[in-house]
Amino acid sequence: MTGSTGWTTPADIRSQIEKAWQRGQILAAPLTGASLFPMTLTLRRPDGRALSERFDDARAWIRTLEDGSRARQGYGYDIAWSEINHRLLGRNRVPTAVRLASETDALRLIGRQRQAAQFHSLAEGTLARFPMLCGWLARKPLVALENVGNWERVLAVLTWFAAHPRAGMYLRQIDIPGVDTKFIEAQKGLLAELLDLVLPQDAIDQRFAGSRGFEQRYGLVSKPLLVRFRVLDQDLRICGFSDLTVPTAEFARLHLPLERVFITENDINGLTFPSVPKSLIIFGLGYGLDRLGEINWMKNVELHYWGDIDTHGFAILDRLRAVCPQAQSLLMDRETLTIHRTLWGQEDSRYIAPLGRLTPAEQALFDDLRCNRLGEGVRLEQERIHFSWVRQTVGAFIQP
Repeated sequence: MTGSTGWTTPADIRSQIEKAWQRGQILAAPLTGASLFPMTLTLRRPDGRALSERFDDARAWIRTLEDGSRARQGYGYDIAWSEINHRLLGRNRVPTAVRLASETDALRLIGRQRQAAQFHSLAEGTLARFPMLCGWLARKPLVALENVGNWERVLAVLTWFAAHPRAGMYLRQIDIPGVDTKFIEAQKGLLAELLDLVLPQDAIDQRFAGSRGFEQRYGLVSKPLLVRFRVLDQDLRICGFSDLTVPTAEFARLHLPLERVFITENDINGLTFPSVPKSLIIFGLGYGLDRLGEINWMKNVELHYWGDIDTHGFAILDRLRAVCPQAQSLLMDRETLTIHRTLWGQEDSRYIAPLGRLTPAEQALFDDLRCNRLGEGVRLEQERIHFSWVRQTVGAFIQP
């Protein structure tokens, strides 16, 4: 950004310093030992021709630049001068460089003194307790500054985890003066970055990451994944109950003489699924689908997945087969799609990455869907399929 002449103005100089602030360079320099000052700034100035043809503009520019300097204001930038001997204008003094002598001058020019003082105080207190965070503070000083009001609580959380690695308790059970569970929940992203640097490697489970995996990564107990299922055989009901929701660990201990398990996402499909001997249906599992591979008894039963007929439905089927290779698709075939043409909807976004665990027939249909060969974003949601067609398909599992 420059003035109307294209020559550097005091506002341009402040803009250059502000950019250095926004990049974190000014705050990081004391932590890294970088020699940032004196800082030479970019100066666009009139050349010899401009001095001849626009002498009054050039003289006004010099006056404006000088008015904003340390020589006039008592702080800010210094101007390096040189004398030129112009054949028409004679001897004149013109600026050749602009420099900042110190951080203090830079901060005062852009009005960041208070924020810088806050950061330096924050950094000093942090490094006294966690010197290993020096690199992080140098990389992300503005992130720390954004959280300055909460920083003491952040340090309190880090201190607690450092003193209780792999604590094996729920987040709700952690007692830290001045810190509540909601604060930790809201700050998981920031805390995870810092805990990875503060904790020893054997206190971090690298298999988990992100907000979803926070508890597992740092040795807390997470809310158990619940499995909702419905027993489809009246003779196998559990204490008279057919519709139950239990933690995955308890579902893994289920002992029933089952031959097959059906899986669907839609709750109503799960509740209305026809009776089938020696069977149950799991529904509403969502992201917990991958955990089914940890349930040993499921490896010995038939497994049938009923999802939407769209690209994402086949992607979920493919993911399920990664942990349960025997999984078969149900009501996800071309015939089902074709006879329900009038009920087709449209996917907002298609899954177009290759899938490697589909059968040839599934792969052909998936390719048609992802390439829009049947229409733009064709999808058939599972709940739109006629119940009579569901009964007829499921009837194949019922022995006469």
